[in-house]
Amino acid sequence: MIKKRVMIVDDHPLVRERLAQIFNHEPDMEVCGEAEDAKQAMETIRLEAPDLVIVDITLKNSSGLDLIKSIRLHSETLPVLVLSMHEESLYAERVLRAGANGYITKHQQPAEVLTAVRRVLSGDVYVSDKMASEFLRSISTGVKSAPRSVDRLTDRELEVLELIGRGRTTREIATKLELGIATIDTYRARIKEKMDFNNASELLHFAIRWVQDRE
Repeated sequence: MIKKRVMIVDDHPLVRERLAQIFNHEPDMEVCGEAEDAKQAMETIRLEAPDLVIVDITLKNSSGLDLIKSIRLHSETLPVLVLSMHEESLYAERVLRAGANGYITKHQQPAEVLTAVRRVLSGDVYVSDKMASEFLRSISTGVKSAPRSVDRLTDRELEVLELIGRGRTTREIATKLELGIATIDTYRARIKEKMDFNNASELLHFAIRWVQDRE
């Protein structure tokens, strides 16, 4: 049996190790490479040519959403499955728009993760039954469900909002995202404008509550 080659991109070594154990235990798949950030991931993809890439949303010095877009520039057909702690209702549609083939949370049991992997490898798209029903409902009614205020934000603005909610300073956010401080200030200003915050304090308080509500 020819095994499908799976690559894991996650900034936590213990997560990569656990996933590798799960995949390598299966008779039809094996882990061919690992990475902790987007740069290392693209280098490994070019070197190993995996059959599927597992990607987390939050990576070291980079964003999983940006990585997905880079993968799509490299290959239009390489399957990508997002495995993340983030709330599915917030990120599933975003990652699919970016070019991913599925989304599953880390709260799921290993058996369900394997189901998601095999479904994506077979050419299908994987999301939870609940999320699939939401997508179908939106299509059938011709409108989206009532948008949360964060839906107005771009992927990068959402990432900045999350880092603000985790207590990161502007300088720390700039370092993590490898952007200039002035650029982060611009993102903060856009977030305040789009979400109608009067000042930085309102933004900070909302961001903290928003992060806490999703953990």
